[in-house]
Amino acid sequence: MEGISIIKHCKGSLGLRYFGLGPYMTPSRGLKKLGNLLNKETFWASNRNCKCLKIMLANSTEVISVWRKGEMIGFGRATSDKIYRAVLWDIVVASNFQGHGLGRIIVEELLKKSSLKSVEKIYLMTTNCLKFYENLNFGQIASQSLLLYKNDN
Repeated sequence: MEGISIIKHCKGSLGLRYFGLGPYMTPSRGLKKLGNLLNKETFWASNRNCKCLKIMLANSTEVISVWRKGEMIGFGRATSDKIYRAVLWDIVVASNFQGHGLGRIIVEELLKKSSLKSVEKIYLMTTNCLKFYENLNFGQIASQSLLLYKNDN
């Protein structure tokens, strides 16, 4: 797809987090655009405020964003201990750009990062995209159960 920029952010996503930088290190209101992408395209990550997005980015091991014509059209991140476990989070592609391989690019770029390359097990959770992730060699684990602790703070 023409005119696409893929940004592999540095640890802590300083440019995106503090300056809203997009492609070519240009100020692009990136944090606001990330919030807009998550609000529009997800139910699990909607209504995240800028303060919380900054904390999320600062504590992510890897962050990838995808841009076209100054708009953020894709995003994904990972957390990892860099040896035993990692989790992919918030893999999102704008609906009008789905089906062009951008989700695959985001996942593959995350998996290629040195902090995830040697990890024993990489997890992710999905509600509606099981087949997509199975096509990327993720499989369901019948021997494990997903449990969720709801922190009421």
